[in-house]
Amino acid sequence: MTDTRIDRRMAKLKAEGRPALVTYFMSGDPDYDTSLSIMRALPKAGADVIEMGMPFSDPMADGPAIQAAGLRALKGGQTLKKTLAMAAEFRKGDDETPIVMMGYYNPIYIYGVDRFLADAKVSGIDGLIIVDLPPEMDDELCVPALKAGVNFIRLATPTTDDKRLPKVLQNTSGFVYYVSMTGITGSALADTTKVAAAVKRIKGHTDLPVCVGFGVKTAEQARVIGASADGVVVGTAIVNAVANVLGPKGEKTADPAEAVATLVNGLSQGVRTARLAAAE
Repeated sequence: MTDTRIDRRMAKLKAEGRPALVTYFMSGDPDYDTSLSIMRALPKAGADVIEMGMPFSDPMADGPAIQAAGLRALKGGQTLKKTLAMAAEFRKGDDETPIVMMGYYNPIYIYGVDRFLADAKVSGIDGLIIVDLPPEMDDELCVPALKAGVNFIRLATPTTDDKRLPKVLQNTSGFVYYVSMTGITGSALADTTKVAAAVKRIKGHTDLPVCVGFGVKTAEQARVIGASADGVVVGTAIVNAVANVLGPKGEKTADPAEAVATLVNGLSQGVRTARLAAAE
């Protein structure tokens, strides 16, 4: 497949000698317009790659914060069609920041794979992370996505051993998302020394960038993880920044986009001070 925005962005950051800051937000949380303003604020605050959460009623890998965000989005009327429309709206003002859609297969299956991929390309989607599709089901979505020019990003975990890893990496493109712990999103940060060893092990099997997520909440954590990884993924902390400015009935007590921008700006400083080049 041809180069995507993800490939170009990762190559650019490698040349600069620093890791990427990959930021996750839940599309439609707490409503469409607010969510779009959050999305637009991310690159300005220092995000290098945007992960758009696709709200789903029955998530299996998400912790309480992201589950709650997904339910708020669904309650607000967010659909997969609206998530694609949001990406298209974002693209009117930003044609460079990579967008990765992250979620579960069920909404895509209902939407129709061919229709979804066609609409995703038109909307400016660069990659997919579909957490409940193992490599054994690559023909369902992964292979069609690659043929459509959309990166398919696979998760690797601490339990993905050297025997399993080649299968996981077989059709992976864009980057590898290393889940730094066994458990759900928003858990405690993993042992950073183990993360560094895991990144090194994965890199022994692939030339793809390795981005590390699950548990990163502060600029210092981002800096430490970024010393060995090609990217640092932050999700729950961003979703919590939104939730923290919502009242008991969902009313906004402050600007969610501003709250997210403040957090991401700090995280961005963390990854920009990580010494990736020295770690290689």
